[in-house]
Amino acid sequence: MTDITAPATASQPVLCVQHLGKTFGEHTVLKDIDFTVNKGDVICIIGPSGSGKSTLLRCVNLFERPTSGKIVFCGDDNACQNPRLLRQRVGMVFQNFNLFNNLNVLHNCTLGPRKVLKMGKTEAETLAKKYLAAVGMDSYLNAKPKQLSGGQKQRVAIARALCMGPQVLLFDEPTSALDPEMVGEVLSVMSDLAQQGLTMLVVTHEMNFARNVANRVIFMDDGVIVEQGTPQQIFDAPQQQRTKDFLSRS
Repeated sequence: MTDITAPATASQPVLCVQHLGKTFGEHTVLKDIDFTVNKGDVICIIGPSGSGKSTLLRCVNLFERPTSGKIVFCGDDNACQNPRLLRQRVGMVFQNFNLFNNLNVLHNCTLGPRKVLKMGKTEAETLAKKYLAAVGMDSYLNAKPKQLSGGQKQRVAIARALCMGPQVLLFDEPTSALDPEMVGEVLSVMSDLAQQGLTMLVVTHEMNFARNVANRVIFMDDGVIVEQGTPQQIFDAPQQQRTKDFLSRS
């Protein structure tokens, strides 16, 4: 795979989530969430369905406005008040791809850089081809999403996110919509990105990926962080009974 990002150097805060809460009407989805993302971190968020994992990612990227608490990006409180500015720095890969079906693969990847970053057509296409090659999709530049498998669509979605030059890339259950035989190709791309130093926050049900690729694992249940630590701490020596119960069923 083409090297797509500078390797992580000394650990430095990229994103701080502080006392984050989110309610929908009278329903509390997130309660007092605290964690820090450092440069080069690969953090996997695991937990049962309905525990608030995806809502947390949507709050980090301001698709949902937190009800309480705050998000600090690279020490700058103001960066997290402007969704357009924040999303230039914090990319998102969705479980259902969210590609534009009327655009070909190349155009899907150049649209953001041209419209948001005001990049010229030639520069945007050069960048898109670089990242499509990095995820093994450079031979599908003119294909429409309907011509691609689920795994191919997700690889295009990852390339599209990378074209925006994010400092953190969020993945919301990126393999959950895929057939089992296609999961491996997407996880392989994500593993390569991690090895190259990309900072990643991943909501996933893929326990092997969390164990083998993440440097930190967060276990959530009922809207709270129950436990967090290294993969070895979480998978081999969990401290909380809720964590033990979840892992015994996974």
